[in-house]
Amino acid sequence: SIKVLEMISNDTSRRDKVMENAEYFRKEMKAKGFDIPDGDAAIVPVMLYDAPLAQKMAEKLMDEGIYVIGFFFPVVAKGKARIRVQLSAAHTKEQLDKAIAGFTKVGKELHVI
Repeated sequence: SIKVLEMISNDTSRRDKVMENAEYFRKEMKAKGFDIPDGDAAIVPVMLYDAPLAQKMAEKLMDEGIYVIGFFFPVVAKGKARIRVQLSAAHTKEQLDKAIAGFTKVGKELHVI
């Protein structure tokens, strides 16, 4: 634990990268028409509000090679179902663009956007 604290105290490049990735993903997803709450975390919720829709979208995204999880009651409040996207510093811009394209394709198929 002490070594990790030393690492993050001396070098913020990984934190900076994950936040850059999250900001890029959030901005591009909003531009595509998805309901993305404002925030500044590496976890980006894609709001769908409907549990079966969140499950179906997560399943279809897996078919596109994008691993995400649908969250719904009791994990989140009723009527607040969402897809939870966990970004990391290791994601490349190409991977983010692939995920955005996959979300866009599936979002159009399911009439989310």
